[in-house]
Amino acid sequence: MHWLFLLLAIGAFGFGFFTTSAAILVVCLLAALLFFILWVLGMYQAHVAGVGRDTSMMVDPAELRRLREQAQARRAEAAQDDAP
Repeated sequence: MHWLFLLLAIGAFGFGFFTTSAAILVVCLLAALLFFILWVLGMYQAHVAGVGRDTSMMVDPAELRRLREQAQARRAEAAQDDAP
């Protein structure tokens, strides 16, 4: 959808480039600037939406506690194997 704003900006700029009226030129340039800004904001929004975290991969506190206990048990077992 945001690509449509870029096409509209190019169209407004092109129409303003070939017009003979100064008032229409100003309106077209302002419209082109507005559409270009909307295109940039749309690109930014699409980028941010695509980079978001996957919440299904987050670890809940119970799972984190279980992983810590496993790591401590492995460390304790490794320390007992190294002691003798």
